[in-house]
Amino acid sequence: MHVKHFKLGFIINPIAGIGGSVALKGSDGMAMHALALGAKPQANMRSALALEVLLPYQDDITVYTANGLMGEQCARELGFNVEVLYQSKHKHTESEDSQLAAEALLAHGVDIILFAGGDGTARDIANVVACDDDYQPVPVLGIPAGCKIHSGVYAITPKAAGRIIELMVTKELVTLTTGDVMDIDESLFRQGIVKAKRYTEMQIPSELRYVQAVKSGGKESDELVLQDIAANVIEEINEYDDRQFIIGSGSTTAFLMEELALDNTLLGVDIVDQQELVATDVTEAKLFSAISNFNGRSKLVITLIGGQGHIFGRGNQQLSPRIIRTVIGQVGGKENIIILATKSKLASLTNRPIISDTGDSALDQLLTGYMPITTGYKDQVLYPVASPT
Repeated sequence: MHVKHFKLGFIINPIAGIGGSVALKGSDGMAMHALALGAKPQANMRSALALEVLLPYQDDITVYTANGLMGEQCARELGFNVEVLYQSKHKHTESEDSQLAAEALLAHGVDIILFAGGDGTARDIANVVACDDDYQPVPVLGIPAGCKIHSGVYAITPKAAGRIIELMVTKELVTLTTGDVMDIDESLFRQGIVKAKRYTEMQIPSELRYVQAVKSGGKESDELVLQDIAANVIEEINEYDDRQFIIGSGSTTAFLMEELALDNTLLGVDIVDQQELVATDVTEAKLFSAISNFNGRSKLVITLIGGQGHIFGRGNQQLSPRIIRTVIGQVGGKENIIILATKSKLASLTNRPIISDTGDSALDQLLTGYMPITTGYKDQVLYPVASPT
């Protein structure tokens, strides 16, 4: 039996994550710059993935939202019954829009606020609905759509967010718990310095399969293991002089670059050819051009991002579907993707699969299955890769 007239509060920060593909490492105050560099907003597309899960229950749901790209357009295009409670007057939405929209949804008594964005958006929502003396007027849930997603109030993937709302709509038992709202200093982030801070917490519907843990910070501590991993990759770089290596973001790949004595963009993407740094902190467009014009074969070196188990779709939006397809479309196929991780990092996933969340469902499905993970020198393990739930 379904809940009739489930009142779904829905807010999209349409510029969330817009700086990712153009290597800005964030979107706070950078929307116009990102658009000028050719970035394309992704938040509405990712929000649609969440709402699509709820299509079988359209007759039971009313979506209360803000106008235009803040939620109305996405929900209406999918055929949901929509009521607009907030009208933004800005050409490009601002922080206050998310807060005012949340206030309007609260005043209307929605059952939950589903919002799309990153850590900055989570802070905006928390400014309105955060727990106060163990009380919160309504639960919230985030659809991951930003460059920075350290907070524990987000579902693992957009579809996972939809699954949690589905449980509520169909009267399944859903535990309410609290998730930390985290954020980092973007100006330091762009310099390769990660300083995450806990701001507050919000009440969220919890289903461990679908809600991410707070993103772990800091660098790997086991230097000897990292040296072994780096040695294995460096040997491959030395062996093949007709290949360029695309080095993704993360502390494990940063250690590899240190071992190569090359400058590294901790939170960006660099290109190495015959142990020489040929491009640093590249945008998606520049990376695609470099791969397309290279006469040899490209290899992609990546690691798991934070403690979430994502290889694509978190903090490395420069590695777009067309980039990945080009790399695996060459001789070698998926073997052109080199994944680095310590065994302790894999153990921390507690048997959960690694997730590929590229935004291209067909590509995510193509990447599913067991892939080799380099965990030391001449040491690999096979580990499952899954597409978003």
